[in-house]
Amino acid sequence: MVRIILFLLAAWVLLAVVGSIVKGILWLVLAGGALFLGVAAYGAIKTHKRPKGIKGPGH
Repeated sequence: MVRIILFLLAAWVLLAVVGSIVKGILWLVLAGGALFLGVAAYGAIKTHKRPKGIKGPGH
């Protein structure tokens, strides 16, 4: 009976640790993805230049 309780306790601790690690990795992936999208959008806006070959009216 004691072995079953110890086995269940060890399994519970192992699953708790693995679950915490997976949850932490998930949050890091989400934060990294959001940061990547923000930097990509900033770079696209900042480096957007008008084409030099097209002249507007009056030029």
